Amino acid sequence: MDYGKFFSADVPSFLRSPVREIFRKVDLQAICSFAGGYPAAVTFPLAEIPSLTARVLEKYGTKALQYGATQGVPELRQAIADRYGVPVSQVQITTSSQQGIDVCSRVFLNPGDVVLAHNPVYLGALQSFRAYRAEVVDIPLPLCGGAQTPEGMSLTSPPKFIYVIPDFNNPSGETMSLEERKALVRLAREMDVLIVEDSPYRELRYSGEQLPTIRELAPERTLHLGSFSKIFAPGFRLGWIIGPEELLEQIYVCKQCLDLCPPVLDQYLALEFLTSGALDRNLVKTIAEYRRRRDLMVGLLQKYMPAGVTWTYPEGGLFLWLTLPEGMDTVALYDEALARGVAYVAGSFFYTDGSHRNTMRLNFSFIEESKMEPGIQLLSSLISAGRLSN
Repeated sequence: MDYGKFFSADVPSFLRSPVREIFRKVDLQAICSFAGGYPAAVTFPLAEIPSLTARVLEKYGTKALQYGATQGVPELRQAIADRYGVPVSQVQITTSSQQGIDVCSRVFLNPGDVVLAHNPVYLGALQSFRAYRAEVVDIPLPLCGGAQTPEGMSLTSPPKFIYVIPDFNNPSGETMSLEERKALVRLAREMDVLIVEDSPYRELRYSGEQLPTIRELAPERTLHLGSFSKIFAPGFRLGWIIGPEELLEQIYVCKQCLDLCPPVLDQYLALEFLTSGALDRNLVKTIAEYRRRRDLMVGLLQKYMPAGVTWTYPEGGLFLWLTLPEGMDTVALYDEALARGVAYVAGSFFYTDGSHRNTMRLNFSFIEESKMEPGIQLLSSLISAGRLSN
């Protein structure tokens, strides 16, 4: 039977995630995996979950097991509003930060619309934008730095919004400077476009200076996406959007047809975790853990990588970015690397044009520490042996 005739016109635009394809085929426990964006399981507040659950059920009873408001339970919205200094009317709870990206795409994008983003771009965002048949256009780096004007970009139509992860970018691990953030806001105001600020890693800073969010610089045109996945546990699938009420109203209506409401029990657990002080206590331990893992990986790269290989030094987040000498191809290397027991994500998947095949993303949060050194050694040996090809 030919099932293809039943699919919508959007289906050919769906982009497969190479990371998820790895997870389908490989037992992550059996290899040295630098591929995923998983947080470390040791950061999950496992011991506190029973008492959190008991307190939630005692306080809220069957209310915690019932359908809830599409905007999110009022108590959690208020707690997030208090934490980030905004009115509760500017907070929308989402079923994961990824849903925040997708609902922005659904609400604002028509086929052929333009989204501006700076390469390399988070793969989950590219998947969402392309699923709605949008064109993703790179913002040249000097433009982000304020050194040139928008005339340097080739646009088929006026952009709908700018997408950016300013703090500890996934995949590069880089952080935008204050000057770059201000330049981005100037660009958005000159072009009269919105900004979608994806910020799932902001609370995971290990060094450097805390900088203002894009939303703080341009609250009238910014939708700020946050997540509990990296600071609580990803299994709860909870995030939030902070933004102008007029924009959130349309997102609220859209979410009604997506999931009716975010998971209510999970929201009350997150509320209790946040308001009891347990989140901030856990963050202290999480930051210390990730700082140590970051430094361990950087030290191993310094020890084993051959000349000509460079990498970023992230001030926070979960990733760093390797750049190999020109002519090397991490896509071509991948199958051999996986066969020998090590996984990464080729950097070209994060580029709007599939370029920069000499790059790769490495995650330092998930891999067992006992596997980190042999994994880096193996990658180094493959690179040193010149087994990369065009």
